[in-house]
Amino acid sequence: MTDVYPPAKRSAVMARVKGKNTSPELAVRKLLTGLGARYRLHRKDLPGKPDIVLPGRRLVIFVHGCFWHGHDCARGARVPQANRDYWVAKVARNRARDIRNRDDLGVRGWRVESVWECDLKDPAALKARLEGWL
Repeated sequence: MTDVYPPAKRSAVMARVKGKNTSPELAVRKLLTGLGARYRLHRKDLPGKPDIVLPGRRLVIFVHGCFWHGHDCARGARVPQANRDYWVAKVARNRARDIRNRDDLGVRGWRVESVWECDLKDPAALKARLEGWL
């Protein structure tokens, strides 16, 4: 199956995919702020540059996109038909990197939690989880 976009358009579409300050990340930060949590963003001195860092609680939170990090929900389990081998390998590398970062942070004494993009469908449940972590 060929791509529905010409190469220049596909390049422009992919260039707009953000790594920081994504909509799911902003939603989680808004919930944390509502709970009175103080946090730092994208600390470069920690493995994986966690999306949200609560230094006083020794807690880091990664906000993962289901597709990009291979979640087991419907969106994460979807594999594109075009260039299938590339995408399977890409998601596998992302998952391996996530595990490595989680382990490295754990060795350093940090609690590591993940919020998946699909978790945002139920804000009340997500807020309860965040309260539990705090």
